[in-house]
Amino acid sequence: MLRVKNLSKTYRNSHVRAIEDINIEIEDGDIYGFIGPNGAGKSTTIKCIVGIHDYEEGEIIFNDINLKDDPIAFKNRLAYVPDNPDVYEFMTGIAYLDFIANTFKVGEEKNELIHKYAQMFGIENDLANPIKTYSHGMKQKIQIIAAIIHKPKLMVLDEPFVGLDPKAAFDLKEVMKELCKEGTSILFSSHVLEVVEKFCNKIAIIKKGKIVAKGLTEEIKGNESLEEKFMELFDEE
Repeated sequence: MLRVKNLSKTYRNSHVRAIEDINIEIEDGDIYGFIGPNGAGKSTTIKCIVGIHDYEEGEIIFNDINLKDDPIAFKNRLAYVPDNPDVYEFMTGIAYLDFIANTFKVGEEKNELIHKYAQMFGIENDLANPIKTYSHGMKQKIQIIAAIIHKPKLMVLDEPFVGLDPKAAFDLKEVMKELCKEGTSILFSSHVLEVVEKFCNKIAIIKKGKIVAKGLTEEIKGNESLEEKFMELFDEE
């Protein structure tokens, strides 16, 4: 289980809160949607959870490991896909995937998994090429493969479907569902509310740095669509 407890972070060189008193619990096998308008604090929260941003208050704990107490052990169990591909572009695709797999100590199945996912996402013929020659969508695919190849117990994805073609988006959702069946927890943000509504069993909605609704997707949206519920929350302004 991932527990985010009373998480708060202040903007650098400011007294303004970027996020305030964030509380989220994600259990094994959950696909947890994290939604809100631009600037609401989604990416800030995510970057705190994966250890990129520091934070002044609160705790982030996954399977009894506190991020601040043992960041290496915490990060060994997770995979992070940012909203913009962040990969070593000087490497070839195969060298990058091999590097990531070795870093996470993937065993004898490494080559089989690389081939399986490269073929699934349609980049098997591009692995020998430098990543700097890849399109945005291909970089997103190589980053996703790197994230799933070591079968993380926690996946954190920030707008993972941006830049993916429809088949790749479908394949990613299928892989995510399979990982969840094996106990992986998934937290992902998205502006595509239809995907969140159909795909996530739980959601949290953030507004101006604070969680304004969270829980089971069906309970949050009630008899409305998630889009209608979302608009209600923000039309109140």
